[in-house]
Amino acid sequence: MITCKGRTELLKMERATKIVQETLAECVAACRPGVTTEEIDRIAADGIRKRGGKAAFPGYRGYPKTICSSVNEEVVHGIPTTKRKLRDGDIVGLDLGAIVDGYFGDAARTAIVGEVPAAVRELVKDTWRALVAGVSAVRVGGRIGDIGAAVEAVARAKGYGVVREYVGHGIGTALHEEPQVPNYGPGGKGEIIREGMTLAIEPMFNLGTPKVRVGPDGWTVRTADGKPSAHFEHTVVATIDGPIVLGFGRFSADGLVTGVPDETEYPVPAAPPRGEPAAPGEARAFSGEGFEA
Repeated sequence: MITCKGRTELLKMERATKIVQETLAECVAACRPGVTTEEIDRIAADGIRKRGGKAAFPGYRGYPKTICSSVNEEVVHGIPTTKRKLRDGDIVGLDLGAIVDGYFGDAARTAIVGEVPAAVRELVKDTWRALVAGVSAVRVGGRIGDIGAAVEAVARAKGYGVVREYVGHGIGTALHEEPQVPNYGPGGKGEIIREGMTLAIEPMFNLGTPKVRVGPDGWTVRTADGKPSAHFEHTVVATIDGPIVLGFGRFSADGLVTGVPDETEYPVPAAPPRGEPAAPGEARAFSGEGFEA
C-alpha cells in the first residue's frame, strides 16, 4: 500500500534524513587511503547516535552493520570489515539510514579516494546527474516511470549499465515501502505520483555491463564484469509545487524549498573524524560540482 504523508510526519522524516546527511558527510571525509570500512561504520554509528537518531540498517533482514560501504566493483550492500582498507584510486558507495520517532530517512553518496581514471570520475559525476534528473521528474500527477525514464536517459547518453535488480522505493514508517522506483523507463507508466508521497530515488550505474551478482556473504552486490559502479540517493517528497529533497532544511515549519540541493548545501563536518587533518584532494564526493543541478 502506498501512503502519503502529512506535515507532522514529513518533519520527522526531515529530521531523520538530516541526521543521515550530516553523518554521511563525516563518513565521506573519512574516506582516505589506509582507513578501513569498519572504521567508517563506527563513524556512522557514532554520528547517528550523537544526533539522537537510531540506525536503520543493523538487523534489517539480518544486515550486520550500520552503513553499507561498496568499493569499486561493489554496487550496493557492501559489508564493512577490518580487512578492507581503502586505497588511492578507490571509489566508495556509502548508503545510510536513520530513524526518528518511527520515521525513516535514507541517502547515499559515492566518494572518490585520491585520483581515479577519467572514465571512473565521469561515472560518478553522471550518476549524480542522474539523481538530479530523477528527482526533477517527480511531479504530482505524473508517473513513477517518469523518474526511471529520466535516470535512464542519462545512462543511455554515456553507455552505462543501469542496474535493474535493485531499485529505489517508497519510504516512511518502514525503510522499504511501496512503490518500487526503478532506474529505467518507460515514462508515463507506473503508479500516479500524489502529493505527500515519499520516495527514495537511487540511481546505480555501472561502467560496463548492467548485470550483477551477489557475493558469498549473501549481501554484497558486484558488477558481473568487475568494472566500477556508482550510487547516489535522496529521500524526496512530492508536493504540488515540485519535489522537495529531505535532510537539507528544505522542508521546515518556516517554509518549503523545492528542487535539488547543489553541492554547496551538503553538510560539511565541523572537524575531520578522529581529529585527523583531511589531505586536500584525497577524498571527495561528487554532488554536482562544476555544473548546475
